[in-house]
Amino acid sequence: MTTIDLVYFNAGGGHRAAVQALQETAQEQGRPWTLRPVNLVRVLDPGASFQRLTGFEPEDYYNLRLRRGWTAGLAHELKLLQGLIRLAHRPMLAALRRHWLASRPDLVVSVVPNFNRVLAESVQAAGNGLPFVTVMTDLADHPPRFWIEPRVQQHLVCGTPRAAEQARAAGVPASRLHHVSGMVLRPAFHHPQALDRRAERAALGLDPDRPVAAVMFGGHGSRQMLKIARALGDVQLVLLCGHNSALQAELAAMRRAAPHVALGFTQNVPRVLQLADVFVGKPGPGSISEAVQLGLPVLTFENASTLPQERYNVQWLRELGLGLAVGSLRELPGAMAELLQRLPQYQARVRWVDNRGAAEVLQVFDELLRSRRAPAAAAAIAEALPA
Repeated sequence: MTTIDLVYFNAGGGHRAAVQALQETAQEQGRPWTLRPVNLVRVLDPGASFQRLTGFEPEDYYNLRLRRGWTAGLAHELKLLQGLIRLAHRPMLAALRRHWLASRPDLVVSVVPNFNRVLAESVQAAGNGLPFVTVMTDLADHPPRFWIEPRVQQHLVCGTPRAAEQARAAGVPASRLHHVSGMVLRPAFHHPQALDRRAERAALGLDPDRPVAAVMFGGHGSRQMLKIARALGDVQLVLLCGHNSALQAELAAMRRAAPHVALGFTQNVPRVLQLADVFVGKPGPGSISEAVQLGLPVLTFENASTLPQERYNVQWLRELGLGLAVGSLRELPGAMAELLQRLPQYQARVRWVDNRGAAEVLQVFDELLRSRRAPAAAAAIAEALPA
């Protein structure tokens, strides 16, 4: 059985979601592969010494920042993180090489940024022609040293023309550059469920005949959703709070002019989004791609609190005419009114997007696995031939 290791971590929910999407798509296609999730933090810190020392996981601080909306200044902290990664390069390289030698995968895939140099070098150090692929889970790179590492043996999968252009400009050779049509999404987003929207809206306490906006800020929610719910007081809302039960309770108790419902963590986000007409949230690459895939125009934010790696996403939305962005909560009601007034035009633009990214990424894996097997098969045939 062919084994593919998928390297992720839990800073935000998008990296783990990409792993799940690849696993489910491979299963749907009947691929004869085992796709193993590999938590990078667990490989680098198998004894959880960081957690024992501090009382929390390395990713927890980042996720807390997202929940609280404390995202301003992260660009400077990113530089500090990258400096620490360079300082710890040698011990991380040794730990990762030991892991690949022990686990013996046929292909190593990264869906995380910042660590791709050490991942690529560790795979190469493990020998035996083991290929390494980075699947970008952002719409564009945030150079330097975020996703693209042209000086190492890194196959790079890009989901937008902008990311591919950045890779070529950085010196990634064409033989290691793979352009797909979008972000990796779970099959459920590609196969909308049959449902009675009016009946399901009514079951949630919403008026079936009025527009509904879905509000989501990742799997950990954000207190920004409280401000959005107040700013859009006359718009019906479905608020997806993820694992943030305190936020869910606070939103559920809120009094507003229009009906709203606050939901906790659910694996059935596609079904919930199908009940809405528009999507409101931060410009995360996964969430806006999910919304667009299900036909929802996007209303998002662009200001000092926007994560540095997500700033291009707003430009992508504008260039394709898929939604609007505001700089502050004061602008939100007017932008929502404009979006709803021109909803058919925006929906037509959204339907134009054709994202087959997950299936295309698996095809890249298949081609790399075949290329790796070809020399071994040729050597076996040569050895079997009579002298």
